[in-house]
Amino acid sequence: MQSSNKGFTLIELMIVVAIIAILASIAVPSYSKYVARAKVAEAISQLSDIRNRMERSYQDRRLYDCSQVAMPASPAVRYFTYACSNPNGNQTFLITATGVATEGVSGYSFTINQDNARRTTGFPDSTVPANCWITKPGGSC
Repeated sequence: MQSSNKGFTLIELMIVVAIIAILASIAVPSYSKYVARAKVAEAISQLSDIRNRMERSYQDRRLYDCSQVAMPASPAVRYFTYACSNPNGNQTFLITATGVATEGVSGYSFTINQDNARRTTGFPDSTVPANCWITKPGGSC
């Protein structure tokens, strides 16, 4: 009588598990960076919107006053906190978006001012360029 064994050997199963582990070790970090990059879009959009509202306020009063423009807050925004300051009196402003650590964007920071100078002041795993917003690791202006 012939006995035929059907199924997988332990070695074959271990090879498949090893291949899956290698693929996962490559895919998970890439996916995490992709998700963080999508969250950065909130900061870019909100900073532009706040700047526009500051300019409209300036047209009415002839001065920038951060207290006159409401900063977006939760639940309208989720991934960043926003702050406005008047560093050199009421003829300038600086709006900052800082990533919320619990939402996976810790270390991300963007600013914009009255001259529309956009700056990335914090971006994990990337060099920060002088005057632009970068939205992905290794990105440039």
